[in-house]
Amino acid sequence: MKNTFGNIVKIALPLLLGGAILYWMYRGIDFGRAEHILLHEMNWTWMLLSFPFGIMAQVFRGWRWKQTLEPTGEKPRTSTSIYSIFISYASSLVIPRIGEFMRCGILKRYDGVAFSKALGTVVTERAIDSLVVAIMTALTLLLQMSIFGTFFQKTGTNIEGILNRFTTTGYIVTLICGIAIALLLYILLRRLSIYNKVKTTMKGIWQGITSLKDVRNKWLFVFFTVGIWVSYFLHYYLTFFCFDFTENLGVSCALVTFIVGSMAVIVPTPNGAGPWHFAVKTMLILYGVADENALYFALVVHTVQTMMLILLGIYGWAALSFTKRITNKDTQS
Repeated sequence: MKNTFGNIVKIALPLLLGGAILYWMYRGIDFGRAEHILLHEMNWTWMLLSFPFGIMAQVFRGWRWKQTLEPTGEKPRTSTSIYSIFISYASSLVIPRIGEFMRCGILKRYDGVAFSKALGTVVTERAIDSLVVAIMTALTLLLQMSIFGTFFQKTGTNIEGILNRFTTTGYIVTLICGIAIALLLYILLRRLSIYNKVKTTMKGIWQGITSLKDVRNKWLFVFFTVGIWVSYFLHYYLTFFCFDFTENLGVSCALVTFIVGSMAVIVPTPNGAGPWHFAVKTMLILYGVADENALYFALVVHTVQTMMLILLGIYGWAALSFTKRITNKDTQS
């Protein structure tokens, strides 16, 4: 009974959090106008051009994961690794972060990869991605200092003015996001404490974490990592050209909003729904986009890209249903 209640909370809390933030942001918005923009005003050519980069980001991640697993003695098939990534992103739309465990389970089921080793490499991947985001954030701040200074000078905006633009709702949303991050960290720590009780499992996780130092071609690993984040950025940046109110904002604005949005998805909601909208919308307003247009941009882009994740997940699930399970690793390629 206790476990059932805990599982319900884990599923319901992210959904309620994301839904509450979305409600605060979009209560009173004209969804008929949003539909008109989506069907008649948006340049779908640029949106379609962004899709291959969104797909390649996940393909690169699958390739990198396969490479990270090899030093642990595990050799999953490339196709299985990629399909598991597709499914992991789609499943995380229902239960945030569940995809990380699901993709490990898929490799165990279809290619006989030890779950603990796979989970260890996932921890390694997340650490690397966090480092990349931190570096991108630092570089963006350095490169955009002068641009922000010019913006503040021309508009007469200062830090106090920015804070004054936040409504009470804005502060509440920020507080809730902070609490959600703290809750996620607590849950992760509890999960790790459970693994600590199982020595063999922890050994496998540690082996996966330390696998990076034994990666055969480190430059290829770097290439995959760069490919992941360049693809993510282009997948997002090209959507700027879909709307007349964002097409002239430039790469700098896209990079700033991309970084802020990437940090916002740390909050455990399905695909960052809510926190991502709030972060991107706020930054677009600072770049001069009208409040209503910023809301429409976040809503349309996030919705369309989420639908792409769902379709990729369905494709990955369908492809795996025709995939033969392998238990003898010597036959894997």
